[in-house]
Amino acid sequence: MTTFNFSRPIGYCPHCGAPVGTRFLGGQDRPYCESCKTAFYEDPKLAVAVLVCCDGGLVLQRRKIDPGMGKWTFPSGYVERGERVEDAAEREAFEETGLHVRLNGLLGLYSHPGNPVVLAVYSAEAVGGSLSVSEESHEVATFALNQLPELAFEHDAQIIESWLSSSSQT
Repeated sequence: MTTFNFSRPIGYCPHCGAPVGTRFLGGQDRPYCESCKTAFYEDPKLAVAVLVCCDGGLVLQRRKIDPGMGKWTFPSGYVERGERVEDAAEREAFEETGLHVRLNGLLGLYSHPGNPVVLAVYSAEAVGGSLSVSEESHEVATFALNQLPELAFEHDAQIIESWLSSSSQT
């Protein structure tokens, strides 16, 4: 599994403008302002993915962008600041598939060491709209569960397995 270092040094304190150094806190070096005694913690970024049931199959999109260009995955994207997570899931499903969905519930949260993105995965069913591509996809299609294409991300198979073992896909 690939790990990423998304750390960017903080040069100056956003509170008082003093130069920021580091201090060992909570088991690791963290950016710290000696002037105003403020520690800075890097927060994870929250993204959503939606497993959409439509016509007895699973809706997937073939990515036009990296990572995973040319491979298939679920509609997904980042939650905007101040946006309800459920609203982000519905928005991403519509933006990336053209389908309006009704969320059936949270399937789970997925995170990996070295990657600052936490993925909230929902199951949903299509309740309107029609399949259409987005600026991030070459193709959108519905697949039978026993005929899924090559998936884009390592965690996609784990997510499908969790989904199938839950009662939310019915």
